[in-house]
Amino acid sequence: MSTYVERFPAEAKVIRSAFYVSFVSLAIGALMGLLQTLHRTGMFEVFSEPGTYYTVLTTHGVFLVIAFTIWFLVGVFVWAVTTSLDRGVESLRFTWSWYGLMSLGTALAGIAILAGFVDDWPIVGDVSADVLFTFYAPLQAHPMFYLGLAIFIVGTWVAGVDWFRSWWVWKQENPDERIPLPTFMVLTTMLMWYIATLGVAVAVLAFLLPWSLGLLETVNPLLTRTLFWFFGHPVVYFWLMPAYMMWYLLLPKISGGRLFSDPLARVVFILFLILSVPTGIHHQYLDPGISEGFKFIAMTNTMFLLLPSLLTAFTVVASMEHGARQRGGEGHFGWLKALPWGNPAFTGMALAGLMFAAGGFSGMINAGMNINYLVHNSFWVPGHFHLTVGTAVALTFMASTYWFLPQLTGRKLFSRPLALVQVVLWFVGMTFMSNAMHRAGLLGIPRRTAEPWYDGFEFEAGVGSVGELNAQIALGGTLLTLSVAIFLVVVIGTALNGKSSEIETSVIPEPLSGPEDSPLVLDNLKLWTVIAVVLVVLAYTLPLASIIDRGGLLGPGGRAFPMSLDSLVVLAQLATEGALPR
Repeated sequence: MSTYVERFPAEAKVIRSAFYVSFVSLAIGALMGLLQTLHRTGMFEVFSEPGTYYTVLTTHGVFLVIAFTIWFLVGVFVWAVTTSLDRGVESLRFTWSWYGLMSLGTALAGIAILAGFVDDWPIVGDVSADVLFTFYAPLQAHPMFYLGLAIFIVGTWVAGVDWFRSWWVWKQENPDERIPLPTFMVLTTMLMWYIATLGVAVAVLAFLLPWSLGLLETVNPLLTRTLFWFFGHPVVYFWLMPAYMMWYLLLPKISGGRLFSDPLARVVFILFLILSVPTGIHHQYLDPGISEGFKFIAMTNTMFLLLPSLLTAFTVVASMEHGARQRGGEGHFGWLKALPWGNPAFTGMALAGLMFAAGGFSGMINAGMNINYLVHNSFWVPGHFHLTVGTAVALTFMASTYWFLPQLTGRKLFSRPLALVQVVLWFVGMTFMSNAMHRAGLLGIPRRTAEPWYDGFEFEAGVGSVGELNAQIALGGTLLTLSVAIFLVVVIGTALNGKSSEIETSVIPEPLSGPEDSPLVLDNLKLWTVIAVVLVVLAYTLPLASIIDRGGLLGPGGRAFPMSLDSLVVLAQLATEGALPR
């Protein structure tokens, strides 16, 4: 048996189901992205009511960076565990249980967000969740939103138990074997996720949900914000680590070679496990309630995270070169021409990796405490994460889908040329958009605002003009939306395609340097988890204690100003009209 669906038909159904939810979320989020791009750049006034913009922005953020990415991730992880352990899941009923929990959570949170487009519901009244992806106080959502998020995260926890359970049974049967690399990647990613989600679980269950239900009159905004960023930065690596997995496993295979080093790949994922969580405070450099010393520690921890990315760049490029030389590539750079650029899965992932390198450079600016002050809360920041999450992750996921779909369906890819156009179109569109966003951020143009312009104030562009930047952003957003539309056409066409042809084997070739070349300590997951927890305790105990000491668990007293984004719109309008100081 060569294809995955032939080897694991029941698990293939789970993966397909997860992928399809992911792609529906992608379609919704992409449409909202186009609407906000056209409105904010002034190319087309989409919203007569400014508050609607924030409903659209929340839909765009949550459906793309939470639903699309994590639903795709769980599908990939089922594939990785079952193929590398060469066994199905222990209980399909258990597997479908976490699928059900995640589906319920997605539905509840999604309804709460989309209800913002309707003024008043017949039974439940006003339901809204215009709190953006960064859903910390003082913005307040409907309880349904927080409940949906909690159920969704619990579903991911149960999924992790499913994968650990499969590995543990395999380990009992193979006590002397090293953890297969794909399973190792899944387990270390989930260990990081368990640690990271503790912050958001406490924020939602202990503060935000009771507050939205009226059980608490006040909350401490700085505390909930800090607990969010305890989760908010490592969640980026929860999206990136499966993208890294695809680069380590699929890029060498499609290139016609083998992974350069299994030990280096293990080191990278261990570094992500221990370094991802103690970095979140670098998102709070401008928060006055956190001392400069704690911010400096967060900056130092963040800089260490450059190491696994640099190791990945070396390992993946070396693996691709090995594959190209097996295909006849020669010379110092001539081997690049021997790579399978006609394969959309390869080209998309390679371009995603190239874009991630650019995102890494802008990320270093964000991480540096002093220079961050110049770009914080400006359009530079969306420019950065559209390179990382928006391309390194999203484009990798879409491109790898072109390899996965034939494996999961047994059907021929609908149109390889169309798929190739799609990945290149995404790369071009994001080049326009992210470049203009970064430049706009350097001009001081703010993020998160429907109308960034103030009466009597103009942003002076050193090169080009603000109009030119807006045109680039609008063009980029349009190309990206077109790319998503093409992607969905290829996915639907493949799902409905009656043609089946010879599909390459799903087996991943052995690395050039295998696990036997690495020390056994790399597989000691308990050790690395303990180190990760210790680093988190060192990074967060004193800052959280200081925040609680200054403001209390529930805030400094008085009302905790549960505020809607409509209220912020009114304040912004008053400031624009000169009724408030700017």
